[in-house]
Amino acid sequence: MKLNIGGLEKKEGWKILNIQKKNNVDFIGDISDLSQFENSSVEEIYASHVLEHVPQDKIETTLKGIRRVLKDGGKFYISVPDLDILFHSFRSTLLNIKVKKYILAMVFGGQDDEYDFHYYGYNFEVLEDYLKSTGFTDIKKVESFGLFQDTSEFKPFGFPISLNVVAK
Repeated sequence: MKLNIGGLEKKEGWKILNIQKKNNVDFIGDISDLSQFENSSVEEIYASHVLEHVPQDKIETTLKGIRRVLKDGGKFYISVPDLDILFHSFRSTLLNIKVKKYILAMVFGGQDDEYDFHYYGYNFEVLEDYLKSTGFTDIKKVESFGLFQDTSEFKPFGFPISLNVVAK
């Protein structure tokens, strides 16, 4: 099984886990509790703009849970707002206030519903450290996964705002 956590886009070969019951969702649940899945039962996990919704004190437990359900050699595709890019952009004197407010929404969440708040932020160094400390290896930053047309591919200012990482 391949699992898209937080996704909405139906794609052959992939199942969707989402915290909200929406169209195309196969499993209702939270990324921080994957107890409905057996050990080593998932070949690939994709999570685009989901991990930042996990409180800081649950990050390591969440990543260990993801590692638990992944098969040996399984891939974890993770995309989060890239704080290095967002903070650098926010500090630019060339951007107007509308763009700066948009950047703040990317940092803190759109806050459209009770689930759309960000608890934590990442750059590559921080994410890599969490991944290594929870048993992931072969951690690589990539420009694109080429899997889903979602926020991982989003370039609202002409450049990507996401940190995309593949880990095994």
